[in-house]
Amino acid sequence: MVQNSNAIDDPRLSVANLPTNILCSLVQLAEERGIDAQPWFAGLGLTAGDVCDPSARVSYRQAVAIIRRAMQSLPDPNLGLLLGRRQDIGNFGLLGLAMKTARNFLEAVGIGITHQRATGALMELQVEQVAAEEIALLARVPLYDAAVLPFLCEEMFASVLAVIRELLGSHLRPLRLEFAYAQPAYVAEYHELFQCELKFGRPHNCLVIESRWLTQPFPSYNPVTARQAQAALAREIESSRSSQSETAAAVERQLRQRVSQNPRLLDIAENLYRSERTLRRQLADEGASFTMIHDRVRCERALELLRDASLSIADIGSKVGFGDVREFRRAFKRWTGRTPTDVRGH
Repeated sequence: MVQNSNAIDDPRLSVANLPTNILCSLVQLAEERGIDAQPWFAGLGLTAGDVCDPSARVSYRQAVAIIRRAMQSLPDPNLGLLLGRRQDIGNFGLLGLAMKTARNFLEAVGIGITHQRATGALMELQVEQVAAEEIALLARVPLYDAAVLPFLCEEMFASVLAVIRELLGSHLRPLRLEFAYAQPAYVAEYHELFQCELKFGRPHNCLVIESRWLTQPFPSYNPVTARQAQAALAREIESSRSSQSETAAAVERQLRQRVSQNPRLLDIAENLYRSERTLRRQLADEGASFTMIHDRVRCERALELLRDASLSIADIGSKVGFGDVREFRRAFKRWTGRTPTDVRGH
C-alpha cells in the first residue's frame, strides 16, 4: 500500500496547526447520541469544549487519537460518511466563498487545494491527470493508521463530493472512487452516496471525474468578491499560522482562558493532569517555557484591550493578571519596548 509518509517520528505530526472542524463535528454528534465525549481527550491537553473553539489548533497525532477513541465510542460504523454528508460549501467559511465565486471549476479546485488546511483536513489533497479525459483527486495521509483510514477517506470524499455537486450541480457523477482498504460491510451506503464505480484494496485513495468539468463556468462568478474572499482567506490563514508543539499549545489554551487570574505553572500543570516538573520538562523539550508563553498571552491580550478607550490602563493591567498598575507598565515596556500610553496614543 503506497502512502506518502509513514515516519512515526516526523516532527510535523506533533505541531499544533490543524483547525478542529472534524473534531468539533464528532463532539456535536456525540451530544446528539447522548454520549460523553470528554474521555476522548484524556491525556491530550484538550477538552471537548476546546475543539469547538474556532481559534483552537491541534496536532495530527492528537486529531487521530481523538478520532480513534470516537470510533470506539460512537455506535455508527459509517461514521465518516455521516459527517461528510452533513457538509456543504457554507461549512468551509471563507474558503467556500472563494471557491463559489471563482470563474470556473478549475479555478475553484486550485483555490481549494492551495488553502486546504483551512478546513482542518487530515488528508493531503493533490490533483493529477490520470488519462486523456480524466482527472483524479488523490488523498494521502501523513501517517498511515489502518483503523482510522476508512473514516478519513469517507469524511473527505463525502464532503468533497457534496461541495462539487453544490458548485456544478447535483447531476454530477464521479467516474469512480478507489480506496486503499478493504470493502466495508456497509458498502451499499457508498453506492447510494457516490453513485459510481467503487474499487477497494487499491494502492491509493482517489476520486476520478471527467476532465471536461474543469472548464465548467460558475453562474456565481464574481471577480470582486472572489478577490476579496481570497485576500481575507490568506490573512486568516497567516494570522492563525502556528509552529507550536502539543504541550506549548495546551499551556497557551489554558492561559488564554484564565489570563486575568494570573495562573501559576502549578495551576496549569494540575489542569493538564501533569506534575509541575513534568510540564516544565516537556515545554523545555519543545524549546518553550511557561514564562515565555505567559508573557506572550498577556501582551497580546493587553494590546487588544488597549483598543477599548473606555478602559483605563489600570483596568487593562487587572484584566491580564496584574494587581499593581506600575508592575503592569513595567512588564508591558519589557514586552514591547513602549508604554501602554504610547501604544494607545498611536
